[in-house]
Amino acid sequence: MFNKILAGAALAAAMLAQPAFAQDKRVEVGATFGWTFSDGVDTQSAVLGPDGNFYDRIDPKDSMKWGFSGGGYISETAEIGFMFSQQMSTLQIDGTQLRDIGDLKVNNYHGYFAYNVGFSDSKVRPFFFGGLGATQFGEVEYTRLFGGGLAKTTSDTQFSTTWGAGVKVNASPSVGVKALVQWTPTYIRSDAGGYWCDPYWGCYLTGDPKYANQWDLAGGIIFRF
Repeated sequence: MFNKILAGAALAAAMLAQPAFAQDKRVEVGATFGWTFSDGVDTQSAVLGPDGNFYDRIDPKDSMKWGFSGGGYISETAEIGFMFSQQMSTLQIDGTQLRDIGDLKVNNYHGYFAYNVGFSDSKVRPFFFGGLGATQFGEVEYTRLFGGGLAKTTSDTQFSTTWGAGVKVNASPSVGVKALVQWTPTYIRSDAGGYWCDPYWGCYLTGDPKYANQWDLAGGIIFRF
């Protein structure tokens, strides 16, 4: 009888001693606002514009960015989710002269995995994340240099990854703030990079990939459920 009582007490203690994380908030959503330092790519050859200048580069202008994210914790430290952000920029061309073309929205869509350092009830938690997805460069409406009239470029969507790190400060179990740095390289094209030769497989043409980059400095608010 004593053994049965002891076994029952041990089982009850084990049930009451579940990890604190099991009782914590498991879903986290947030909004961020910040500034993006952007660069585009050079053109494969210089283009003579109707204004008599040569242009050999196209870039989004550095500008403000906003975004939101939502994710779920699959353990005390591991988090998976989705993030969206939009940079409200201006399309520029550069060469013998720098010229603004028109307003450009750059949208980023990424699924992500994040690792949060420390315990779920820590007041301060550093975190690291990486994600895969796509970046969309929106349509740009502009005025023709000669002859007047409006024209519009087409939008373009390309594969991109995103990487970042930051820190979360928890004011309460349900609300916190975060600050982060984030890098999003977007594949644009590959130029011929020369030949690579192997004694067994022979020679083949290699590519030189070109990426447009976004570097973000941002902060925001977090809600947990």
